[in-house]
Amino acid sequence: MGTCEVCGNQYDKPIEVTAAGAHHVFDCFECAIHMMAPICQHCGVKIIGHGIEASGDFYCCASCAEQEGVTSARDRVDAGAR
Repeated sequence: MGTCEVCGNQYDKPIEVTAAGAHHVFDCFECAIHMMAPICQHCGVKIIGHGIEASGDFYCCASCAEQEGVTSARDRVDAGAR
């Protein structure tokens, strides 16, 4: 039985995540996201998708990155460029 690092719930089927050499235990994805997801440097939302990283900062979308001065951020690429 594992104990969730976020909410303290003891659960018989915990989610175990190893990231950057550290081992974590959660009772659900919601708790894992709450603790581990990066936060958008501009708007503060948890980034649970791909997001954008520029100069060590994380952004949820190109719009937020551009508002922080990132000039090369793009949310989509041309479908023909695969």
